[in-house]
Amino acid sequence: MSRPARPSRFWETLAVVLVKPLSRLLVKRDWRRGERIPRTGGVIIAANHLSWTDPVLLSHFLYNNGRWPVILAKAGLFRVPFLGRAVTALLAIPVDRGSAEAAKSLHISAQRLKDGGAILFYPEGTCTRDPDLWPMVGKTGAARLALESGAPVIPVAHWGAHELLPYGEKKPRLFPRKTFRVSVGPPVDLSKYEGKELHADVLRAATADITAAITQQLAELRGEKAPETPYDPAGR
Repeated sequence: MSRPARPSRFWETLAVVLVKPLSRLLVKRDWRRGERIPRTGGVIIAANHLSWTDPVLLSHFLYNNGRWPVILAKAGLFRVPFLGRAVTALLAIPVDRGSAEAAKSLHISAQRLKDGGAILFYPEGTCTRDPDLWPMVGKTGAARLALESGAPVIPVAHWGAHELLPYGEKKPRLFPRKTFRVSVGPPVDLSKYEGKELHADVLRAATADITAAITQQLAELRGEKAPETPYDPAGR
């Protein structure tokens, strides 16, 4: 019997055998409220983005909480020999940023949701440029996907991946061993947008609600007060 929104058993087993031991080796874990991740049905996991390592570390967290993570990845990865075959087999979705093809990733994501998939979505679109590493103003893709599909949005914040591999660096900082902290919030309440035309103002408002929910979880993880308004790289 086929398993919706999951790779073949071969590719899933290969990924798990490689990722889980590596994740355990690289970081200690402080995982909170994983029971808030729905175990079935299409769901959007909306997370902050700090490092090139956090998709792998978050994938381990989601897998251990019963979900196969469907990741949106740069289209260039799909053109690398073997790696392209692997990420395709693992159900990753290619994203061509800034091109006319970019909307295709949302169409594929919508289909994955219909198949019962868990989409790991970074509303910021890239690693944060906020000087203090708080979530930036988000792009509207996750909000559009949620409002069009009706899938729940689960805010997930994490902290520590940037200590292992800061954004822009290629060499990880392995010692001392870092702690990867994760906190899951309740579903984002987007009910006030139901039935509304998805024009720019609605999508921006819904995106702001998603970003605020992620930021709230991150403030708890960090034990700090978050800024009142998110950093906007376009209007800094």
